[in-house]
Amino acid sequence: MYRIIKKDGSAKRGEFHTVHGVIQTPVFMNVGTAAAIKGAVSAGDLEEIGTQVELSNTYHLHVRPGDQVVKKLGGLHRFMSWDGPILTDSGGFQVFSLAGLRKIREEGVYFHSHVDGRKIFMGPEESMQIQSNLASTIAMAFDECAPSRAERSYVQASVERTTRWLRRCKTELERLNGLEDTINREQLLFGINQGAVYEDIRVEHAKAITELDLPGYAIGGLAVGESHEEMYRIIETVVPHLPADRPVYLMGVGTPANILEAVDRGVDFFDCVYPSRNGRHGHVYTGGGKLNLFNAKYELDDRPIEEGCRCPACRRHTRAYIRHLLKAKEMLGMRLCVLHNLYFYNHMMEEIREAIEAGRYREYKKEKLERMERIRLVEG
Repeated sequence: MYRIIKKDGSAKRGEFHTVHGVIQTPVFMNVGTAAAIKGAVSAGDLEEIGTQVELSNTYHLHVRPGDQVVKKLGGLHRFMSWDGPILTDSGGFQVFSLAGLRKIREEGVYFHSHVDGRKIFMGPEESMQIQSNLASTIAMAFDECAPSRAERSYVQASVERTTRWLRRCKTELERLNGLEDTINREQLLFGINQGAVYEDIRVEHAKAITELDLPGYAIGGLAVGESHEEMYRIIETVVPHLPADRPVYLMGVGTPANILEAVDRGVDFFDCVYPSRNGRHGHVYTGGGKLNLFNAKYELDDRPIEEGCRCPACRRHTRAYIRHLLKAKEMLGMRLCVLHNLYFYNHMMEEIREAIEAGRYREYKKEKLERMERIRLVEG
């Protein structure tokens, strides 16, 4: 299922085989929370910009249109006309992000919908049932993402409950995959390592979830308030205690620099809202760093966002034109920036894979980071 093609230090170049196609790793998953990339980006666009995996949100799709609706329409792939792999998160992050709207119990979490206030209950079984209805390629285990600065006693209890929830997730998904009316009976389950910034809790949890022999493992609970140095330290601590023959997914991370550093520490899968969110605000990525197209200096700039870029925006449009669209609040400006940013991330992952295969990943990372820093200082 997962094959390592080449290692360069701790960086891995691999392939992950799924029922919906082979994923070349390291990979960045393009985030489409409600079965759509924010910024008017279609499934056809995703194909054009080199997307391998689309990621959607279990909680949000459960709230609307409803996972039963998606199932009746043939699952997420048919619903959004996307043939490639899809990963669905479990709803567990909403345990963290909707802290004012939920109560955590051993059986699961009681929510109030952020849309209409109605009561929702989600536990491990419910999360697996929703994700099975969505028929994604990879389902994430239901967990609690504890705050990175939470008290040790709270984190310890939370992690122990997350382990119990993972066992329930595995049992329920195995049951669902055996049902005749299940759309994707080869749905895969990834477990999630938690433990905030406590190294010993992280290691013990990694060992505990490894015993369940899952197709892949994620590191959760990072990029939620800790420093980059703490995040890198936790990755370095956890990865050696996860199975070497399974992919590692760093959830919700991150910036290009974060990805470059995490690949160097053995991570295979990434996702983050940054490229689409920043694009919607006129912030675009280049090999030299991030540009703000609202800046006046781009008013007469007839260059593409990045010279040599083959994204739909750079092939046809100038910085000046895209800036005009953004200033005029034309949706096309936002769309072009999002397309460029997602293409940039997807293309960067191609470069990363090539550098690992060539045995020069450390050199590539160093060159990339130095160039980004130079333009950051120029842009201010």
